[in-house]
Amino acid sequence: MGMFETTGQASDVAVRKAGTLKKLQRMRTALRHEEPDRVPISDFFWGGFVKRWREELGLPADANPYYYYDLDWICTVPNMDPWIRPFETLKETPEEVTVKTGFGAIMRKVFDFPMPEFIRFETDTLEKLEEAVKTFDSPFDRRRYFCAGDNQIAGVGDGFERNSPPWVDTVKSLWPDFPVFGSIMEVNECMTRLIGPESHLLWVGLEPERMAAVIATVGRFYLDCAKAEIEAAAGKLDGFVIWGDFAYKCGTFMNPEFWREHYKPWVRAIADHAHANGLMVIYHGCGNVNSVIRDFAEMGIDAYNPLEAKAGMDAVALRREIGHTLGFCGNSDVQIWETDDPEVILREVLRKLNAAKGGGYIFQSDHSVASNVSGKTYDSIVKLVREYGKYPLNLGDFDEKI
Repeated sequence: MGMFETTGQASDVAVRKAGTLKKLQRMRTALRHEEPDRVPISDFFWGGFVKRWREELGLPADANPYYYYDLDWICTVPNMDPWIRPFETLKETPEEVTVKTGFGAIMRKVFDFPMPEFIRFETDTLEKLEEAVKTFDSPFDRRRYFCAGDNQIAGVGDGFERNSPPWVDTVKSLWPDFPVFGSIMEVNECMTRLIGPESHLLWVGLEPERMAAVIATVGRFYLDCAKAEIEAAAGKLDGFVIWGDFAYKCGTFMNPEFWREHYKPWVRAIADHAHANGLMVIYHGCGNVNSVIRDFAEMGIDAYNPLEAKAGMDAVALRREIGHTLGFCGNSDVQIWETDDPEVILREVLRKLNAAKGGGYIFQSDHSVASNVSGKTYDSIVKLVREYGKYPLNLGDFDEKI
């Protein structure tokens, strides 16, 4: 018997739309490295972009790019805060707000700026960290999945939101229309929000054995969160995203061997559990991960995202290098999208579609779609992918041998 009481799914089958099932088949086929009817496409959208997109295309105030373009998958996030608690408001004006979150992070959000600022962290010594990780609220706490409330990931980002809706309600609302992915962070992503990247890497360097014990505790915590989340969804997930962000422009934050020994096992464990439940798995890790990309193939990850072009990642070159051992999700250079130059954008889109030969590729940006991307440009990109992403691919002058 599971941890949560859930309702049966038999009555839900009839309400899932035929188009949604087709999208699900498209995603699964692509991630089996077979060619579906066309290359799947989706993305992550900033609120500022959505506002600009609506204005430029003359769309209603509630228009949503996932629905407007009938995109092929969508990601959802539960409450991943270590401590489930309302934001503590430390300062609030019409222009900005400063809050302390369930990570013990003090964050400043200026409403006119796209992203928040970390001011300081409640957990500011290694000793405090060692004690803190023993006190996290249970991964199986129903509030993470079934209750509305404040949480840092949903609430303090490119927007600011209080009392986010119950995660399960979001999943249920999207399930008829999209292949729905749940998600969970892994250790590095947690450390960024719990203690900050500087303390994380400093303490790994100075006290590797003590940090190894902390990493194991946090790794187990988020593995259990993943297990609880998948159970709470009661069959309404098709995939799972693991958030990692353990690299920057020049390489991984920590020595790859240290990552392999202490962080990688928890990524593998989450992926294995998701796969055991029939879910596709996409790992999201920014930065240059060329030194460890084969590790993700070896773990059986279905696709790596976002493959940042500005950090030297290239899906076409990687396809030549590692073949169809790993799927790719992303890699279309947003800095090129920002130029609004149709010819340059056409070259970028069609070149990256070479990585879709034989399947194994989901077209997305190389991070997310921010407000400096024109709504009309994004509209044209979707149309290009829908036109040239039909199988068998015909990329004309932009065809490359893989």
